[in-house]
Amino acid sequence: MKSIASTVALMCILASWAFAQQFIIKFATVAPEGSTWMNTMREYDAAVRKESGGRVGFKIYGGSVQGDERAVLKKIRIGQLQAGGFTGVAMGEVAPMVRILDTPFLVRTTAEADFIYKTFNQDFEKAFLEGGYVLLGWAEVGFVHVFTNSMIAKPDDLKSLKMWVWEGDPVAETAFKVLGLHPTPLSLENVLTSLQTGLVNAFYTSPYAAIALQWYTKAKYIVDVPLTCAAGAVLISKAQYDVLPKDLQEILVASGRKYMAKLTELSRRDNAKAMEEFKKRGLTFIKASAKDIEYYTDAGVRARRELVGKNYSQEFLTRVETALAEFRNGNAAKGSK
Repeated sequence: MKSIASTVALMCILASWAFAQQFIIKFATVAPEGSTWMNTMREYDAAVRKESGGRVGFKIYGGSVQGDERAVLKKIRIGQLQAGGFTGVAMGEVAPMVRILDTPFLVRTTAEADFIYKTFNQDFEKAFLEGGYVLLGWAEVGFVHVFTNSMIAKPDDLKSLKMWVWEGDPVAETAFKVLGLHPTPLSLENVLTSLQTGLVNAFYTSPYAAIALQWYTKAKYIVDVPLTCAAGAVLISKAQYDVLPKDLQEILVASGRKYMAKLTELSRRDNAKAMEEFKKRGLTFIKASAKDIEYYTDAGVRARRELVGKNYSQEFLTRVETALAEFRNGNAAKGSK
């Protein structure tokens, strides 16, 4: 009898929420169903519904069913969707300066990533607003590694790779250009097939994404030096956000920051587990020497300079690099005591 009563009570609550719901936010992402990204997004939705008494909630489309990130942006512009989970390419279309987060060999540790997000958050939020979106929370994708079927004994060996690059991504294209590569641009959904056919034999992504998308099954090697620390975010159309009552806006933002911070921590854990899984499955880790790391670091500097005037200003780049250098020096000083 208790279970029947509980079921009836739950049905009444759900019915009252359905009656009370005034706003449905249609949200889309390329993240696969069952992934940590999707699971956390559903937790976010449940929290928003509970805190608002069911007045607002998300209708979530995962696994690219609404298309890739650019398709999602187009659907938001015409009102078919209102929000999305985005990574660098789409965020760059909304707010180009945010792509500094994805520039090669800029961020080297999670502490540095946290520092950059915290220090320049107001700049990024303003850029999103100017692009017509409100930032609901950062959802870091994590450190990105190069996966390949060919051994890379030295940086110059990169030039022989048939590297994939995300179609329309100026940051990745610039990064590979300074490394001497001529990558093949493809959309996300075409990468696995292209790895299978041999059109490309190398790709870059976070460890967890390599597993979630099954790309790792087509690689034998992974470079242990990360190419970048990829950013991610949940954004809502400002037009949709402005329609919401202030209390619902506050619920969306507060819960968004809470659950996206949780997602960032979970992603870091998942990425670490994925690296261990690669070892178990026989992928060979390519170790970079101190000389190689110096080469990569210099390439990162050159790539960032090439993006000045395209994605961000020299003034902003100087601010970020200076703040990061001071942060590193401060941590080094602490460590020496």
